[in-house]
Amino acid sequence: MTYSNRPARFTRRSRFVFTALAALATALAITPAEVCAQITPAQLEPFVTTGTRTPAAPSTLGTVVDRITAADLARRQQTSLKDALGGNSGTPLFASGAGGALASLFMRGANSNQTLFLVDGIRLNDPNTDYQVFLGGACVSACDSLEIAHGPQSTLYGGEAIGGVISLRAQRGTGAPSASISAEAGSFGTVQGSLAAQGASGANSYNFAAVGGHTENDRANNDFDSSTTTLRLDRTINERVSIGGTARWFHGVYGDPGDRYTNDPDNTTREENVLVTAFADVKLADAWTAHAVLGVQDRRFVAESPRVGRATAVTVVKNRRAVLDAQTTYTGIERNKMTAGFTAEANHTRNTGFGDINKKQGLLAVFAQDEYSPIDTVFLTGGLRSDDFDTFGRATTGRATAAWLVVPKTLKLRTSYGTAFRSPSFLDLYGKSAFYTGNPNLRAERARGWDAGVDYYLPNQRGTLSATWFNTDYTDLIASTANFRSVENIQKARTRGAELSAKTTLPGATEVRASFTYLEALNQTTNVRLLRRPRQSGSIDAWHDFGSGISAGAGTTFAAHRRDVNARTFAQVDQEDYTVTRIYAAWQVTKRLAIKARLENLLDENYEQVNGYPSLGFGAFGGVEWKF
Repeated sequence: MTYSNRPARFTRRSRFVFTALAALATALAITPAEVCAQITPAQLEPFVTTGTRTPAAPSTLGTVVDRITAADLARRQQTSLKDALGGNSGTPLFASGAGGALASLFMRGANSNQTLFLVDGIRLNDPNTDYQVFLGGACVSACDSLEIAHGPQSTLYGGEAIGGVISLRAQRGTGAPSASISAEAGSFGTVQGSLAAQGASGANSYNFAAVGGHTENDRANNDFDSSTTTLRLDRTINERVSIGGTARWFHGVYGDPGDRYTNDPDNTTREENVLVTAFADVKLADAWTAHAVLGVQDRRFVAESPRVGRATAVTVVKNRRAVLDAQTTYTGIERNKMTAGFTAEANHTRNTGFGDINKKQGLLAVFAQDEYSPIDTVFLTGGLRSDDFDTFGRATTGRATAAWLVVPKTLKLRTSYGTAFRSPSFLDLYGKSAFYTGNPNLRAERARGWDAGVDYYLPNQRGTLSATWFNTDYTDLIASTANFRSVENIQKARTRGAELSAKTTLPGATEVRASFTYLEALNQTTNVRLLRRPRQSGSIDAWHDFGSGISAGAGTTFAAHRRDVNARTFAQVDQEDYTVTRIYAAWQVTKRLAIKARLENLLDENYEQVNGYPSLGFGAFGGVEWKF
């Protein structure tokens, strides 16, 4: 089969689902920003799992873990993954353009490829499988919750977890069946729609959400069409065994004009990303449990660049991954919770672009961890992991944390230390072109980081005030050789700074969430500041319930003192600071009907998150939501 048939098949396969969602949005005026808000499942118990791979109360953790629920996102009228993550402490996020453009995270100053995304228990990205399109275009839904674990986490999750781990997980359906449909339309030719349903009956439960939409953005050849679908099914077999599965699909088509100096009139990128998992939880004995996830991922990215008088340049990237991740936890020894497990993974990458990659990789990793509480107010964690790759070799990492409730339910001191790594990519190892040859002798990039902080818990569970100092040292960073014809492990860097955050509920039904990060990020080999890491960044969001079904909120984000590369001259420049403000409001007309509105970039700030790529100006959006 010739390649020319493949994009057509890709389009036909995805067009049906997207067309159905778009038709639903147009006919019923529905919005993904609203649906995610309307069908929020019942609140879960207050625990997180990303910090230890086991359920743990946040007050017992020695590491920083943020949790963002579907209810949080609904209140703020945010449905894009990019917006959900952009306002959190320590996670500066920058997009190369408007909605649908590539987006990158720089958690605690780590490079954009040094943060691990977990989706429904399996990794979304590795050095060969990019997350930037998914981050820039995917929606979070009423199914989803997000957890963000800060700092090196390779001991729990393997490679790429240097800056931290972001875990996106579909939640189990609960309670009586419910559903909602909602819509939004507004500036930049935006029409979005979504449908959600969830519930439980006896031993079975379900949770489903579909979100789709279209926007023209604000430049020529900059339309973005997308759809995101999430499904989770659960069944309790008996008191000892429960099983389930998830299916998640993202589709996006983005008109890519490039930077504002290029203004390409017809470049287009497309991506389909499918992740499917099956999982089981087993109670082997009263003090012994096991959890296993079997997952597959299939990603296809196509970039088309028409050229006058010549054939269209087409690059195709295909990533396929199969994962088995299993762990068992034993609590039969007093004051200990011991967890051990393994991860087996096989992936295959085919890239017809630069480097001409067609390679496979196998991974087998084993890990062990002990959570120990010598007294009721002290919580210690230690672990080791070994990852064995059949391409470049083995990486061993370790991690230790401590938390001390100096004043129970009021004041906690904590600290953590961990090592982490990033694997060399297939392009780094094996890529070939007329001007480049990979280096098969590369080692993994290494990092070691520590942090120390304090959490103050407000009375009556009204919120938390937190402060953290962090430091991460990087060695063996992979960079181009002097002649730019290959790569070597030749650089080192350091990132350090402070994270401040506040989450509180004030008297009078007011909720406030604020964060601030101070960051120093230095390439110690070249003695220059690392690019796109703002020295100061932060956000604040305040929401108030006025009663009678009326609520409103406002939010602001800012970034200051950052270096970037000029998109026209390629020289390093000081990028302009920016502050962006939004307001939003909702009116619950009846128990079933709600009307919502939001104003984005209220002051019409003219700014670029990435040099040469203008962000959107002022935009007004309105929507409706119907529950049934």
